[in-house]
Amino acid sequence: MLMDDKRIVIAFGGNASYPPNIKGLAEEQFALIQVACEHLARLLEGGFKLVLTHGNGPVVGNILYRMAKTANELAPMPMDICVAHSQGGMGYMLQQTLMNVLHEHEIDVSVSSIITQVEVAIDDPAFLKPSKPIGKFFTKREAEAMAKETGWKFIEDSNRGYRRVVPSPIPLRILDIAAIEALIKAGVVPIAAGGGGIPVIQDIHGEFHGVPAVIDKDYTSAILANQIGAGTLVMLTGVERVALDFGKPSQRLLSEISMADAARYMADGQFPSGSMGPKIGAALKYLENGGRRVIITSLDHAFEALQGRAGTRIVP
Repeated sequence: MLMDDKRIVIAFGGNASYPPNIKGLAEEQFALIQVACEHLARLLEGGFKLVLTHGNGPVVGNILYRMAKTANELAPMPMDICVAHSQGGMGYMLQQTLMNVLHEHEIDVSVSSIITQVEVAIDDPAFLKPSKPIGKFFTKREAEAMAKETGWKFIEDSNRGYRRVVPSPIPLRILDIAAIEALIKAGVVPIAAGGGGIPVIQDIHGEFHGVPAVIDKDYTSAILANQIGAGTLVMLTGVERVALDFGKPSQRLLSEISMADAARYMADGQFPSGSMGPKIGAALKYLENGGRRVIITSLDHAFEALQGRAGTRIVP
């Protein structure tokens, strides 16, 4: 597919609307999303065609935790339905808030959320080795008690406590791409593939079924950008630029690197799997499949990054 430089996929991290320092109230999440949408309005005023996606790690983990705590009274839902719950809820908050911000700025653009299914392989090795942390942090004692009660697996995460880990298979394709494309052509801002998409497999009869997993949002964002021909993939994170030797006295910020450099730095262990690793891996996948540029930056620098004045750019 030909790449359109005006089409941009913007991927928000799950912590953008649900950082670890909030209580989890809807009012808190709406306030955070409001700030994000003010920045998105600037991009739309600049003539860009946006497609939005978001992570859901904190939210889907909390949904599953809530269900585990009420399992004696209400039958818990499968993980794929919980991903759909998080996708719909977060999509609604982003959709409504962006509509209101655009109204205030007198920008006549519609916004629509799509409940998006993403195909994965039934034999993906990730199903045998859960690795993606989701939900709240627990103490070691709390994690051990939850593991005994539910059978969940936990790991220590970022020296902040223990989190549940679930399978995170590689996304193969987005099933709802025709609907996303139709919205773009109609001038609508789609919100799609939230939380990496609802993970589904296809059986021998051609029918699809949900599976218990949470797909990495960055890798799905790369596929989304490739499938719709977006000339730029923007992955938002908590820092303005990617760094080498992060957190060390020798730390160096990167303004622009090539695919080859990114792959070499990744092989050298510069981008751990628990931090920048998935973003760099997704960037490489997108560029290998014809993408033109990846920008990794913080939300408040996104507009400047698209003009080459901030962020880290990764190019072929």
